[in-house]
Amino acid sequence: MKKANLLESTRRGYYRITPRGQELLRKKPAAINVKILKQYPEFLEFQKLKGTRSGEKTTTAKESLDASTATPSEALEAAYENLRDELIDELLAKLKQSSPSFFERIVVELLVKIGYGGSRADAGRAIGKSGDGGIDGIIKEDKLGLDVVYIQAKRWDSNPVGRPDVMQFAGALQAQKANKGIFITTSRFTEDARGYVSQIGSKIVLIDGERLSHLMVEHDVGVSTVSLYPVKKIDADYFDESI
Repeated sequence: MKKANLLESTRRGYYRITPRGQELLRKKPAAINVKILKQYPEFLEFQKLKGTRSGEKTTTAKESLDASTATPSEALEAAYENLRDELIDELLAKLKQSSPSFFERIVVELLVKIGYGGSRADAGRAIGKSGDGGIDGIIKEDKLGLDVVYIQAKRWDSNPVGRPDVMQFAGALQAQKANKGIFITTSRFTEDARGYVSQIGSKIVLIDGERLSHLMVEHDVGVSTVSLYPVKKIDADYFDESI
């Protein structure tokens, strides 16, 4: 229901019904199932992208896990995935509530952690200084600055980024005689926007809110480690008396 924008995360483990969800309840459906959810484009987009991104797994395995027959390792992995999913939801809600200037700082921090922009000071000076026809910033592709990458960042709540917005960004790249860009949003991209990017010559990477949250978790931006549980096994070589 969250993927259909019927619920929104307020904090870890807590959800609030959205105006869309209230509208659906007023219709008094017999049940809220996948068939109902498929009437919303956001849910259809989620289904198409589910499990296709790096580091992301489908929920089928977790949903089908039988607690009575699962091994401790399987139960631990399922619990970890559930905690990670909750963290992603909470993190995305925080991003949508952040101010534009703070969101800019987050983008800078993440890109530097990934390896772009040289130093944080260099990236901070570059991001948010352009404002030229759909370009929000320019950063170094590497620490030596052999090439540059153009940035567009939209802190949107639920409205998807469509083809016109991406076309404007691509046009801005062409005006700068550039061919590399990163388009970041806290919302999502329409299928038409993704299709357009796959057809043009410029290399534009689209990062939606969910992927942005995953990258922040992966690179420890805005999150901290609470506990570590090392999983150990018997060292067979240690007990091999023939060695």
